[in-house]
Amino acid sequence: MSTTTLETRTAAPQSLPLVRGIVVAIAVAALIAAPLGLGNYPLNALILALIFLLPAHGLNLIVGYTGLLSLAQGMFFGIGAYAAGLLSLHFGTSFIVNLLAGAFFSALIAAPLGVPALRMKSYSFVMCTLGMTVIGETIAKNWISLTRGDMGLSGVPAPHFVLGSFQWTASTTAGMYYVALGVAALGTLLLLWIVRSPAGRCLIAIRDNQTLAESFGVPIWRYKHLAFVLSATFAGIGGVVYAHYMTVVSPLMFQSYYANTILIICLGGGIGRVPGSIIGSVAFVGLAEALRISPQLRMVIYGAVLLLLVFVFPNGLAPLFDKPTNWISRTADRIFGGRNER
Repeated sequence: MSTTTLETRTAAPQSLPLVRGIVVAIAVAALIAAPLGLGNYPLNALILALIFLLPAHGLNLIVGYTGLLSLAQGMFFGIGAYAAGLLSLHFGTSFIVNLLAGAFFSALIAAPLGVPALRMKSYSFVMCTLGMTVIGETIAKNWISLTRGDMGLSGVPAPHFVLGSFQWTASTTAGMYYVALGVAALGTLLLLWIVRSPAGRCLIAIRDNQTLAESFGVPIWRYKHLAFVLSATFAGIGGVVYAHYMTVVSPLMFQSYYANTILIICLGGGIGRVPGSIIGSVAFVGLAEALRISPQLRMVIYGAVLLLLVFVFPNGLAPLFDKPTNWISRTADRIFGGRNER
């Protein structure tokens, strides 16, 4: 470990965890109260941000914590959406069952696909995952007896919950917002648990120095395969929520727009950091929705913002929040530390 790293860790403010906890608590309170102060349009944008946060968490796990670039998130996002649409329309399954089914089928398909893909070199792996998305779109278009082809699946019902005699349907925008918020919160907690577990530390070791990790006995391929399957699971769950929100599922979900959006969220927010995906989803999905007021210039402005981000904030937006929290923590240490000394 370098001297600079040791000095940085030593100089970290003692109150930093407390300040970060307060910031998180304020953010959670603001999200819970959002429907009270926002209209339908900004609330719809927040719902989409929460939905895309789930596949972005999965991509962050495999890119930021394992060091592999996958372009297959769009395919697994679509698989989860089709699983929810087909089950709810043909069998009348509940939202919870569809969530479990979307996660299961995405993981089930990812497990065998990851076996040959992960044995390829870095660039070949990227192209292989891109090919998976193309194949997924082709199947969705041509397996007409199951997917109805380009017509897609329409009329996917709103999430419905039953607990004993209590029944509730998320038929309003606010109701759907709280459903998306709850699923996104659970997904975020799950990702935090994964990256802080021994398996997560092994993934980080593989990302930082694969040869050294292997020399310490870390089963490299097994952990890469686990990360690939888990990333697909997150994407599938996001697809389920998207299907119930939009009520329509079509082969368009396999197109590059969705995969690119997930990639922009992950890289733009900051890879290798859980808050990075959260910041990226709110910033970039919100920006895309806000620019709908100017359809002619929408993509031009969006592209210009992305170029600006690459040159000005190459590590994403998440590091921007470190400076104010560190400053507040150091200020608090000086004030309360000085009082204690007196």
